[in-house]
Amino acid sequence: MGFKKTIFLATALALSAFSAPLPDCPGDIEESKGAGNTTALTAEKLTAIAPATASCADAKFPAECADASQAATAINKAFETYKITSTGEKAALIAYMLFESGDFKYSKNHFPGRPGQGTRMMAMPPFVKLYASSVAGEQAVAQAETAGGDAGLNAVLALVNSDNEKSFGSAAWFLTSQCTPDVRSGLSAETVDGWHNFLTACVQTTAAAERDVPWVAAKQILLGDASYPS
Repeated sequence: MGFKKTIFLATALALSAFSAPLPDCPGDIEESKGAGNTTALTAEKLTAIAPATASCADAKFPAECADASQAATAINKAFETYKITSTGEKAALIAYMLFESGDFKYSKNHFPGRPGQGTRMMAMPPFVKLYASSVAGEQAVAQAETAGGDAGLNAVLALVNSDNEKSFGSAAWFLTSQCTPDVRSGLSAETVDGWHNFLTACVQTTAAAERDVPWVAAKQILLGDASYPS
């Protein structure tokens, strides 16, 4: 399935579903060499990874923007909720969200403006519905869908864009509920092949070079590479 290489189009349209584990289920993912680093993500680390996250001053849709401080708090919560412990998985999720949301400036698809597509990973409507059912409840989703059509899709998205915790939590939920153990092991190994396999096999998008930039930065900053950027 082809997608345009743009940071504003969603790429999370996986067509095969896997049974969704509960967030607190222990995983079988191997710890990477950097997984022992339990230091929480900070605003300073996020701005080192992506300087544009420092401020929302230039955000086209200010209500959707989250700065590094807000994002770090929400991302740490997501890592805790979904038991994301390896540095490789953390770096991948941070990079994935940065790319899809335009450095956390967007929580909805504006280009071209696909109804119901959003959160910080720009999930497609079928995954937004699954995620909303998980965090808001099936009854809330069913009620939102009564609006019908595009309005119904947007109402379901609103359930998971209602606060930063939910909006930033979607990527960690997606990784733990839709990706295979093999994909997760590849991320934990912190290899390019593992990262690209996540993009192609689980997210089902192209492993484009521009996606590697935030991944490399996130991995190096989280591993404490003081020389980055060189």
